[in-house]
Amino acid sequence: MNRLRVLHLDAGRTWRGGQRQVLLLALGLRDRGHEPFLIGAAESPLVQRARAAGLAVAAMTMRADWDIRAARKIRARMRAWNVDMVHAHDARSHALAMLALIGRPEIPLIVTRRVPFPPKSVRLKYGERVTRFIAISKAVREAMVSGGIDARRISVVHSGIAPRPEAVTPRDWRAELGWPADSVVCGVVGAMTPEKGVDSLAAIGAALPVEVQRITRLVLIGPEPGDAPGLGGLTGHSAGFQEDVDSAIAGLDMLWHPARAEGLGTSVIDAMSLGVPPIAFAVGGIPEVIEDGVSGLLITPGDTTAFAAGAATLIATPPLRERLGAGARLRAKAFDAGQMTMRTETVYQDVLSG
Repeated sequence: MNRLRVLHLDAGRTWRGGQRQVLLLALGLRDRGHEPFLIGAAESPLVQRARAAGLAVAAMTMRADWDIRAARKIRARMRAWNVDMVHAHDARSHALAMLALIGRPEIPLIVTRRVPFPPKSVRLKYGERVTRFIAISKAVREAMVSGGIDARRISVVHSGIAPRPEAVTPRDWRAELGWPADSVVCGVVGAMTPEKGVDSLAAIGAALPVEVQRITRLVLIGPEPGDAPGLGGLTGHSAGFQEDVDSAIAGLDMLWHPARAEGLGTSVIDAMSLGVPPIAFAVGGIPEVIEDGVSGLLITPGDTTAFAAGAATLIATPPLRERLGAGARLRAKAFDAGQMTMRTETVYQDVLSG
């Protein structure tokens, strides 16, 4: 395949799963001989990390979906970099790309969608100007089709994670926090937002048997550091953002993922790749990641009592955790950033071939 000059747009101001996917894709394309360019939000972690990695980057303020000034700047960068196509990675950059591409029908527009909800403004934003959509899971694709988008315009490319080092030293949460040696350390990883089900933790904790509550400890990786109240009687700790997140996750005995909605769940894949068995509600793309009873446990969405029962079984049964952890590590290999890059490259090639 000829070298492609691809402009990636992402308006996210924080570092979340979507921004990590943009960086992994850009780096992967560069490694495969292409020339990626990135426009991101001013002072965003994505811009900082992309610059540090030696990518061609422009930072700009993107105040709204239809920010004409930002669209003009994007259009100027498109001309300066002489791009072959534009790839928008979030809702705001999707709208801005459409503005910037007015009068340039020869430049394909690729849009990645990461949320498992039917899109709004289908006629305006999801019309024929978008050459191809990339859904990060079958669940996202199905939501898009239910919203009125032609399935033939949607390609599924699962998100990927970077290869892990040969050995990751697990963080010793028990020693660090003064917890008993026989305690079982469970963890919740990611943004602590309502759709991630953080408000379910109290109900789950309260539904655990008393003897299980006694030995259970819960670490929240992602929110502000400090105490973790509202856990249904469980002892917990908010660890905050972790630079060495692999070590932090590897120190867990199991992952809790009570999300109400999930496009795919890269934090779940991260834990699985480190041999940490997950328990999660079977929402969105999660069933595409976890094989129930093989690489983790899937629970009926919203059933906190069943979630607590499954968690209690894992907490009380170390051999089951070990077996599911081994299955999780094996399953995670299917979600590799290199494969994600190659599948995206295939989408580009398909688009350019007409």
